[in-house]
This record gives sequence, C-alpha cells and structure tokens, in this order.
Amino acid sequence: MKTILPSLIVHGGAWDIPPAHHKAHIEGVRQAAQLGWELLQSGASALDTVEQVVRLMEDDPTFDAGRGSHLNSAGHIELDALIMDGSSLESGAVAAVQCIRNPISLARLVMTHTPHSLLVGIGAQDFAAQMGIPRVPEEELLIGRELERWQEWKRTASSQPPNVFGGPIFGTVGAVAYDKNGNIAAATSTGGTPNKLSGRVGDSPLIGCGGYADNLLGGASATGLGESLMKIVMCKTVCDLMGGGLDAQAAAEEAVRRLGSERIRGLGGVIAIDREGRVGYAYNTPHMACAFILPDGTIAARI
Repeated sequence: MKTILPSLIVHGGAWDIPPAHHKAHIEGVRQAAQLGWELLQSGASALDTVEQVVRLMEDDPTFDAGRGSHLNSAGHIELDALIMDGSSLESGAVAAVQCIRNPISLARLVMTHTPHSLLVGIGAQDFAAQMGIPRVPEEELLIGRELERWQEWKRTASSQPPNVFGGPIFGTVGAVAYDKNGNIAAATSTGGTPNKLSGRVGDSPLIGCGGYADNLLGGASATGLGESLMKIVMCKTVCDLMGGGLDAQAAAEEAVRRLGSERIRGLGGVIAIDREGRVGYAYNTPHMACAFILPDGTIAARI
C-alpha cells in the first residue's frame, strides 16, 4: 500500500504589506503551519486541521480575520468564513456575522448541523446561539490599528461613498491540508475589505470562490479583492486546472494569470494542494504571506 505523506499550506493575505509588518506576518503564518503540521502528523483529519489552523489565525490580530478585522463603513466588524471537505464535497459557510470570535468554527457547524451550506447575518448569529457559541463584545475583536484607520477615513472621506479598496488592506487567512488518508480540506476566513458597505459579502464564504476542496481534483484558498476573485470562481478554477493535469504550482500560477488579465484586472493570490499532495501558491500583489511544509518536514514561511 502506498504511504501517503500529509501536506499543508496556509496564507495570511495578499496585498502590499509594509516592511514594518513583515515579521508579524511571517511569524503568524509560521505558527499556523506549525500547528497544522503537528495535527496532521498526529493523525488529525484534513478537515479538523484547517479549522484549527484558521482559528489560530483568527485569534492573531496581525490578520484581517476574527480579532483584528477591518471595520465597515458603519464602524462595525462583519465576518465571513468557509470550510469544505474534499472527501464528501460538503461545505459550510457564514457571512456578515458580528460578534463571533471564530467564524470558521461556526461555518463548520453549519456544515455538520444543518441541511444548508451558507447562513448569513442575524440568522447565522441565532444559529450560533443555538450551538452554544457565545457572542463576544465587538470591542474584543477591535484593535487600535483598525479603529484609528477607520477614524481617519471618517475624517477625510465622510462625504464620499465608501472606498472599499482604499487604505492598507490586512490579510484574509486560509489553509489547505492533505491528510494521511489522502483527504483534502480547505478553509478561508476574513473581515472583508476596509470601509465596505454593511452587508457586503466578498469571495471568502462562497464555495468555489474563496475556497474549494475535492479529493479528485485538489484544494485551494484565495485572498485578494473578492469582487474580482468571484468573476473567475478562483478556487474552483484552480482545482479544475489541477484536475486537468497541472500540478498545484502551475495551476495557481495560471489562475492568477487569468485574474490579472486585461478583462478582469484583479488583484490577489491563491494557495493550493493537488491530489498528489504537492503544494503551490501564486499572487500578483506586492506580497502574500504564506507558509508550507517542505519535503523534509521543515516549514517555509515567507512574504
């Protein structure tokens, strides 16, 4: 019987990361990859692994997910998340939820405890209460960096429509794992774009856009400007390319080429694992924080 070696790749967002933030981003994705690798080595499933890895990054204020997320134009934090199991093609997602510290775990409960794939807003928050997930004060998710950024935006642009792409965009987080049984799973979580309109939902919680996993194809998690990523169904595109014979690296590169085409002119990045467990990543922004496991079991973390 062929021995299956697990693999893992994580990202912490694709954008123009200022040099002062490089160290925190590299360390953040490194810690996430370390946790994921330990879980996979101990026999954890790909699905359990991506949930726990994304939870760790949601708790890290370095990233735009969970604690540390951007404020919307009304001054509130609204969160989106998606998780998908490549063995069954089951998925769960939540969008525009408030006061939930770890939306990725709520997304998994949508998958396992409802007949649905996506819950949004108040309905998702009511479901969280039913599942025993406590609401946290919004202040618990808000950090000084984001409050200051939002206050500055209000001072300088309060008479203008929300500039959803303006200012520094800290990163969406995601993970793709391949376990000892050959199962693939993907997860993505985000606070969305800064100053977005209330109720705006980007690519992250949408199956095939922000994430996708299929044992027969591979798995992927995306980051960037969601309105562009949705146009090419980014992660399903990557997985279909892998299913067509490209390895994870070539598929990621081709999908990013399409994202940046003259027709789309999108910005972002993607991580992937193919059905052989090979990892790949690509982006067309100045930076993307990512970490993955090398063949010798060591972790490569970079921007």
